[in-house]
Amino acid sequence: MARLPRLVRAGLPHQILQAGHNGQALVRDDEDRLMWRAILSDVARTHEVSVHAWVLLDDVFHLVVTPTRAEGLSRFMQDFGRRYVGHFNRRHARSGTLWNGRFRAGLVQPGQALLQVMQVVETRPQRALGLEAPQDWPWSSLAHHVGGSTDALITEPPAFWAEGNTPFDREAAYRRRIELGLDPATVAGIESCARRGLPWGTPTFVQALEAEEGRALSPRPRGRPRKGIARPSKD
Repeated sequence: MARLPRLVRAGLPHQILQAGHNGQALVRDDEDRLMWRAILSDVARTHEVSVHAWVLLDDVFHLVVTPTRAEGLSRFMQDFGRRYVGHFNRRHARSGTLWNGRFRAGLVQPGQALLQVMQVVETRPQRALGLEAPQDWPWSSLAHHVGGSTDALITEPPAFWAEGNTPFDREAAYRRRIELGLDPATVAGIESCARRGLPWGTPTFVQALEAEEGRALSPRPRGRPRKGIARPSKD
């Protein structure tokens, strides 16, 4: 079956996921991590993509970004992949692919849904690595959002600016979000949408996208439908 095209909208946030091929490492040391970060910053400027949040683990990275133009998202990722994979292969005397297939990208509704996705992305090391606090992982944008450092790569979305009248107020509000956490169902839903390239937002937001696209964009339960539950119409 042919792959469905990515759902991309200029001026709207997207969460992006890219993993290493067969679980292999994308970075082996801090030199790789610094180069990953530098190339990301450069291509974001080149392709006019605003980066709202990021996290880099050894075998996967997540981004939350807004492209100025719809075609800019793929060009941004293609340019990043060409440059970073070239660096990694030269430095580690290897060849071939580094990625586990094409990157996943899912639209995110601006506002509170976007803040939820940023929070899930920036606390990923806590869940994946069993850290006591997500701030213990230095390779993410979390420190920027809670006032621990300044990350020139980050462009704050309007939803973050609405959290307070001053930088101190906004950082304090975001720290409270991190401390309180999200319910497990919300975290699982956001992570599932990231893996499957599906949109995250209110039912009204997703239904409007489905009407525009003429296809289902909501996660479907696995397995055979239970008796008495009709299959979705193909019309």
